[in-house]
Amino acid sequence: MFHTAFFHQMFPNEHLQIMGILQLLLHFKWTWVGVICQANEIGERFLRQVLILFSEKGICFDYIEELVLEVFSSELEEKMDNFLKIYETMMTSLSNVVVMYCENQIMVLFRMMSSVSEYLDTRVERKDKVWIFPAQMEYTSVPFQRDWSMDIIHGALSFAVSSKELLGFNRFFQARNSVIEIEESFSKIFWEQAFGCFFSKSTLSPEPEKRCTGKENLDDLPDSVFELSMTGQSYSIYNAVYAVAHALHAMLTPHFKHRAIAARRKQKLLNPQVWQSQPPSLCNNPCALGYSKIKIEGKPFCCYKCLRCPEGKIANQTDSDDCFPCPEESYPNKDQIVCIKKRTTFLSYKEPLGIILTTVAFFFSFISTVVLGIFIKHQETPIVKANNRSLTYILLIALLFSFLCILLFIGQPNQVKCLLRQAAFGIIFSVALSCILGKTIIVVLAFMATKPGSKIRKWVGKRLANTIVSSCSLVQITICSVWLAISPPFPNSDKHSMAREIVLECNEGSVIMFYIVLGFMGFLTFISFTVAFLARKLPDSFNEAKFITFSMFVFCSVWMLFVPTYLSTKGKYMVAVEVFSILASAAGLLGCIFFPKCYVIVLKPELNRKEQLIKKQK
Repeated sequence: MFHTAFFHQMFPNEHLQIMGILQLLLHFKWTWVGVICQANEIGERFLRQVLILFSEKGICFDYIEELVLEVFSSELEEKMDNFLKIYETMMTSLSNVVVMYCENQIMVLFRMMSSVSEYLDTRVERKDKVWIFPAQMEYTSVPFQRDWSMDIIHGALSFAVSSKELLGFNRFFQARNSVIEIEESFSKIFWEQAFGCFFSKSTLSPEPEKRCTGKENLDDLPDSVFELSMTGQSYSIYNAVYAVAHALHAMLTPHFKHRAIAARRKQKLLNPQVWQSQPPSLCNNPCALGYSKIKIEGKPFCCYKCLRCPEGKIANQTDSDDCFPCPEESYPNKDQIVCIKKRTTFLSYKEPLGIILTTVAFFFSFISTVVLGIFIKHQETPIVKANNRSLTYILLIALLFSFLCILLFIGQPNQVKCLLRQAAFGIIFSVALSCILGKTIIVVLAFMATKPGSKIRKWVGKRLANTIVSSCSLVQITICSVWLAISPPFPNSDKHSMAREIVLECNEGSVIMFYIVLGFMGFLTFISFTVAFLARKLPDSFNEAKFITFSMFVFCSVWMLFVPTYLSTKGKYMVAVEVFSILASAAGLLGCIFFPKCYVIVLKPELNRKEQLIKKQK
């Protein structure tokens, strides 16, 4: 028994067309489209596939409308109303792309769109749309539409069925110019409809206005009425006929080896170069650079608002789903589009602020050296000898080093600077404050020892002063040693405190130990201020307590302002605040304590005599 199976697909593969439409939309980034299909099984199957597949690929639908298949039916008026509503929906929608997945007979109704607006109660302005047609919809016209404008579908995109030019096909058509003399033949009916004429015995018009001669030329017909070249649909019919012929030949010829006919059809776009400047079809304008998308409640995911990126983040692509932060070493530009590399910064000797602070430090170091030289030169005078001359020298040397220690704070931080600067600052200032405390206590004890029978006289002398200075300094040295042992400062790169800078700094290691150092200095300052304040009314001849009181007031004021200012600043300006506080407090001590004495020593030497001081005391 002879069994064979012949299969030939006359119409385009539906799934391939759907995938082709999807690729076309994605290629041109048309994500907001309208869909028109027929209200039949083909249309329903198309919608089932499209709604799922297109949504997965980011395509949204502005509208989905169904057209009735029976155009010329008894309910034509009702169907026309439905069509006009669909037309109004298309023309008033925001989407610029319409996918029309229908069969060929719908093209007749679609051609009416160019003049349909006059039938609407509310005139709808016709807008240019990008139409996408499947392969089964050809640009054909019924005879009454032959002279109608086709502007509305100019620029439409259509999938084409592959075809070939057949040898002798045009000669065959040319030979049909002689009409077959058979009454009511198909050729006669076609001829009358195509050329708008009538044969003498035609039943179409009993009194024709135009007679058919049979000599009319098919070349004169518009392509939409009759196309001389082989169309895709005609080629499919041609192949189908040949497939049947080959099948019959194989069945009737025993020695003929039948072969299954298989042809793969490729869907190709018509002249894609025309679409190099395609119109957009989006629910809303794309989000610009520096903005991210935010969903609108109740709207499809293709419809969204654009939100400015928060501070510190960028969006370097249009329609970004989210903004992302720059790396730690970078910061966003003004428009939040790109990340700019941060520049490294520190309190440098080369910048104006560093130059000013360094100059001031050297100036006061020079003044301290001059004052120390004056006191050494006049070391045998009563003013220098009063209130413990050795403490005065130690205090001046401590102030000199306090001015010089700020050089550890300026310049690029390194391991040595970070280890030494806070410890050196704390120890040097503790030595200076302990000298002031020792001088103040000696003043008080000296006047108490002048009373008859006082036992305090044995405490007045260098031994007590040395004990006060060494013990107070030792406490601060111990605190700093513990700090360096358990959590020493180290060089660090601060990438977060400043938006556009990476700050090279010294991390203090243990902030608690840093404030303990400041706290002990504050304790010495408070004791010195209290003792000096109580001794401020003792005789001026031997008493510098009132100058110490004022110097301690200046010192306290500077460091009380330092703490909130230091905590409120960032980057290299934190270092500048501490350097300024060191300079201001040390300069306050130098000026308040030693300026009056230098004035007498240098400018009023006649007052710096023992006789004058005794006379003034009496």
